[in-house]
Amino acid sequence: MKKFISKKKGFLLGLLLLILFGSLGLLVTGARGEFQFKDILPFEAQYVWMMKQARSILETYHVNDQNKKSDEELFYGAMKGMVAAWGDPYSRFVDPDELKQEEIDIEGEYGGLGIYIGSKDGKILVISPIEGTPAHKVGLEPMDEIVKVDDDIVLGWNINDVVKMLRGEPGSKVTIWVRREGHDELLKFEMTRELIKIDSVSQKRLTGDVAYIRISHFTQKTPEEMKSALKVALDTQAKGLVLDLRNNPGGLLDACVAVADYFLDGGEVVSIRGRVDRANEVFNANPGALFKGPVAVLINEGSASASEIVAGAFKDRDRAVLVGEKSFGKGSVQTLFKLPEGSGLFVTIARYYTPSGVVIDGVGIEPHVKVEGKYTGKLEDDEQLKEALKEVEAFLVKAREAKR
Repeated sequence: MKKFISKKKGFLLGLLLLILFGSLGLLVTGARGEFQFKDILPFEAQYVWMMKQARSILETYHVNDQNKKSDEELFYGAMKGMVAAWGDPYSRFVDPDELKQEEIDIEGEYGGLGIYIGSKDGKILVISPIEGTPAHKVGLEPMDEIVKVDDDIVLGWNINDVVKMLRGEPGSKVTIWVRREGHDELLKFEMTRELIKIDSVSQKRLTGDVAYIRISHFTQKTPEEMKSALKVALDTQAKGLVLDLRNNPGGLLDACVAVADYFLDGGEVVSIRGRVDRANEVFNANPGALFKGPVAVLINEGSASASEIVAGAFKDRDRAVLVGEKSFGKGSVQTLFKLPEGSGLFVTIARYYTPSGVVIDGVGIEPHVKVEGKYTGKLEDDEQLKEALKEVEAFLVKAREAKR
């Protein structure tokens, strides 16, 4: 990028001089017709000149003259500001180093706290901590608002900048302060970063007839892991299932559609709708279902994106009873556009819609049976899980009575 900008300096200088001398709208006529300088500018000419003025003022007057920024740094900063002006927390620009880190994260390992965050109503919120990670061990909860990280107050920050502060080398320490509903003062959490490795599916048996499967998030491996878990349930004669999507922040669209496919006999799972053709698509389940017994799905305010797609499909298709609390409401699709020098632009190109046409983004999914409580993983003190089990057992009783 430095070489690219350097090569263009002479051209830009000449262009700005032309602007100074009243060359706005100047036409250069050639053999092939007319050419306007404004056609090659990303903004109107006066705004380009204002950027030049702003840079000159900063370099001349800023008290910290030891911290002069390179063309590359200023360009990346301008790109981030331009994308942020769209007002969408999930559309973002990442420089080449940040994009490489994102690609590492997709592989499922990174140094950090094990916490998924989102932006809502201008706040940086915890979507969910991942089980067994530093964030989970210290007691961070969904909907905690992150106010401060180490010495920096992050109110109004771009979500990607907050993520960068939370990540770091395993063994390094970080302190965050959160605002939690019901508490008058900020809560302080001190953590040591770890290498985060994530398994997406776990299972256990609740009763002789009812199995329990939990999906912590949706990765490339989730469909196969889920298929294996369902095979165990079926091989051990499970007749009903509790599917736990609480504190599941989402993940890959294809993975959640594949999971829903195991329970649905054809028909729509989700549709995405945007402004361009590639952003409009309907995703359907294949004919036949792997698991046909009654299902209860657990959701809460930490259930987002891909987990809301599964919950919404099951609700609209009358495939399961939803138990818990209203989900987070993150129902949009981001696509990565790679730029020439290795940076990237994540752009929200569409929104998710449930089979009945209900939009998820900013709204969330309401459960059939509302039960307050927190995910604990233990049946004896998990009121939401108890209710989900009760719902499945009631279906099984009805099924047995219908056969008599």
